[in-house]
Amino acid sequence: MIGRYAVLAGRIRQDLRELEHGVTRVERAVQVGRRSAVDEDLLLDAAALNLHDNYTGLERILTHIASTVDQSVPSGADWHRELLQQMTVEIAGLRPQVLPIDVAADVDEYLWFRHVVRHIYAFEFEPERVERLASRLRPTFRDVETALMGFASFLERLADDV
Repeated sequence: MIGRYAVLAGRIRQDLRELEHGVTRVERAVQVGRRSAVDEDLLLDAAALNLHDNYTGLERILTHIASTVDQSVPSGADWHRELLQQMTVEIAGLRPQVLPIDVAADVDEYLWFRHVVRHIYAFEFEPERVERLASRLRPTFRDVETALMGFASFLERLADDV
């Protein structure tokens, strides 16, 4: 069982490196879009897709934590939001809080946007909203990264204790 924690810690660290690439792609798409008004809509689409992918990647990490450590993954219509909420809770005798409540609140907006991307046409994206989310992505990612790297270290300590 403890070996699973070491594997999960490694996956968290690897997935965070991959999410970093997505953050950079969002920033690049917005920067290029600002310089080229002709293709601004296409670059906003690229930023929106990468915002979606970034949240989906984070959600994958959280799902792995829920299944491996908590052994309880939410289900039902609102499982995405419940998963995020589950990660803000310390589970006595099992694990510390994975994400601080304020960080989860910031991440929740990206969860909402993921839903938007999946349910409307790309030409309906609101450029101001995409740019606002893009501008807040790096600081939000840093907060998430700090929390998840701390959690990965917790998992590695557990794995080393056996």
